[in-house]
Amino acid sequence: MKGDKLVLQDYHKRAAREIVSRILRDVEREKTRYVITVAGESGCGKSETGKAIADELEKTGIKSVVLGQDDYFVLPPKLNDLKRREDPEWLGPHVEVKLDVLEQSLVDAIQGQREIVKPLVDYDSNSIEEEIINLDGIKVLIAEGTYTSLLRHVNTRIFVSRNWLDTLEHRQKRRRGNEVGDPFIEQVLRLEHKIIAGHQHLADILITKEYDVVFIEP
Repeated sequence: MKGDKLVLQDYHKRAAREIVSRILRDVEREKTRYVITVAGESGCGKSETGKAIADELEKTGIKSVVLGQDDYFVLPPKLNDLKRREDPEWLGPHVEVKLDVLEQSLVDAIQGQREIVKPLVDYDSNSIEEEIINLDGIKVLIAEGTYTSLLRHVNTRIFVSRNWLDTLEHRQKRRRGNEVGDPFIEQVLRLEHKIIAGHQHLADILITKEYDVVFIEP
């Protein structure tokens, strides 16, 4: 998403190193493109973790692309916020997010397409544009976003186990408008917490509140 500000910390990079060292052989063995998802609550560090994993893969010579769920919202940010305030039902993966379009982006990549056409949200202008991603040489796709655990065509699912209270400091650093401290937004985050509470059980890799990496044995 245009206008988003990432704040990569040492703990994001450390977690990425552990994850890449664990899955690298699987990535190399995969005959098609490899898909990783990074899910969790707002402000938990999904975007930073996805970028850190991409950077770590790059060090091994493996090129990747990060797809942010924020680009796949039905409405641009400010209109989506207004819709949430007007309609109590306007929240969740099957209402405000085009998960099917994100899924198709992954399918196209897995099937060997040389490029994908995807939406691109411009936060500052509150608009949604179109973006073409060239996939030449790309081996890994990293889909990061609150509900990405629900995507089907995935090799490795990562879940960041931090709730909206744990993420307050990080959300303040990435401050978008007047979101932090807005009682309505805090209520949305509480509801979001309930929606994805069970998603961590879908994960192959858990990142704890302290950003330790836990590999779930099958």
